[in-house]
Amino acid sequence: MFVKICGITRLEDADAAVTAGASALGFVFWPGSPRFVDPYRARAIVQGLPPFVTPVGLFVNQPREYVSGVASLVRLGAVQLHGDESVDFAASIAWPVIKALSVDRASAWPAATTLLLDAHDPVKRGGTGHTIDWAAAAGIAARRRVLLAGGLTPDNVADAIARVRPFGIDVSSGVERSPGIKDHGKLRALFDGLSVPPAAKGL
Repeated sequence: MFVKICGITRLEDADAAVTAGASALGFVFWPGSPRFVDPYRARAIVQGLPPFVTPVGLFVNQPREYVSGVASLVRLGAVQLHGDESVDFAASIAWPVIKALSVDRASAWPAATTLLLDAHDPVKRGGTGHTIDWAAAAGIAARRRVLLAGGLTPDNVADAIARVRPFGIDVSSGVERSPGIKDHGKLRALFDGLSVPPAAKGL
């Protein structure tokens, strides 16, 4: 099970997530988010990550040059597009792309694209704490690589995985004590609640 912990802003939270068993860490480079992290600060955190943990950058409708520049600076392993980016835009990015969208828009993307299924919110763009339609997500996950997001917590993660059977999960607000500040107890509880042991699987 690929497990991404998103919204990392502090070194101590990155360390706690890695110790708990995270496969990837997400860094938000969209200034409209309360979890925004300066690229130079993110680079300092990424430099200390073990090689089996993938750093992922989250972007929302930002210019290709900015996305590529930050990805190079931070040395990201993947780029997550969380806005209204097109298939052509994603294809122009030189990093592995994860496309975040709602379940009703999944069919518009090529089968090779890794999808992150999340609750739709045109303002917050992720980290809403709202769950999605797990039945619809399961139908998509049966056909392609899916990361399940949207309101996942230590209390519901095992049920979500059992019902959707995704490639992996993406968790942000469900392991926080406030936006951008992780609760280390919740992080440990999340991994304890996984019905499938987490493994360091790359994208």
